[in-house]
Amino acid sequence: MDAITRMRCFIQVVDSNGFSAAAREMGRSKALVSKYVGELEDELGVRLLNRTTRQVSLTEVGEAYYKEAAEILQRIDDLQASVQSSHQEVRGRLRVSAPRSMGDDLLNQAMMHFLVKYPEINLDLRLEDRFVDLVEEGFDLAVRVTQLEDSSLIARKIAPFRTVVCATPEAIETYGAPNVPADLSTRPCIIDTNYRFKQNWAFYTNGERSSVAVKGPLEVNSAAAAREAALCNLGFLRTPLFFVSKDIRDGKLVTLLEAYEEPMRGIHAVYPHRRHLSAKVRAFVDFLVEWYSSGQNDC
Repeated sequence: MDAITRMRCFIQVVDSNGFSAAAREMGRSKALVSKYVGELEDELGVRLLNRTTRQVSLTEVGEAYYKEAAEILQRIDDLQASVQSSHQEVRGRLRVSAPRSMGDDLLNQAMMHFLVKYPEINLDLRLEDRFVDLVEEGFDLAVRVTQLEDSSLIARKIAPFRTVVCATPEAIETYGAPNVPADLSTRPCIIDTNYRFKQNWAFYTNGERSSVAVKGPLEVNSAAAAREAALCNLGFLRTPLFFVSKDIRDGKLVTLLEAYEEPMRGIHAVYPHRRHLSAKVRAFVDFLVEWYSSGQNDC
């Protein structure tokens, strides 16, 4: 029995949270999967899993081994998929999840151009402001703007992501331009409740993070509604740059406190760990990377 097969069995047991589920997923008997994992532990001379009658859990060394082994298997799978994809057609149903505000403004044009380029694709795009379970809900991938904390997902950066504070020239004249972030606590702010910290806006000074508690005339879980409120001179808005970039270019909105902005984050395409990419998923991710790197949109 080769080391790669033993490694795959171990990874599947962890991902499936048990030997029985892993055996079903791999089409092998529970006894055989248990045997392979045991052989792996014997070969390494360490215990990777704590076993009880109800569940399994990683030991400390098992957790470290899992992360390294998962990356190794991912590289092997990606290499094989890369070779195979050169002989595959980009076609079939592609299920993608993305934030509603991002899809409404940032993704729509790219998506339509992708379908023009690949007419054999049937795109199922779900726009909603929640983190879907890619495996349980049957998605091929998701486009996310966040700090990625789920180690079971592989991420590829599509584009940089910048968050800005902005307001109309009229609002700035009425309420006064904030010179430092703390000034926002005494000015009307428009709050998009889709953000994790909602009324606490984060800023950075010399690399040190601080937050400012803000309040204002509107709290809404819609970036589009928040943008409209800002354009109606209702106050100061914190929002992704891509959502207001045209308004800024047209002079309708002005960016503020740029020296205190959060570090640049990223827009990522994410897909389940170790799921080797099909031709359609690889083509879609490659297309988005090229689309945004060509300057089609401001992020």
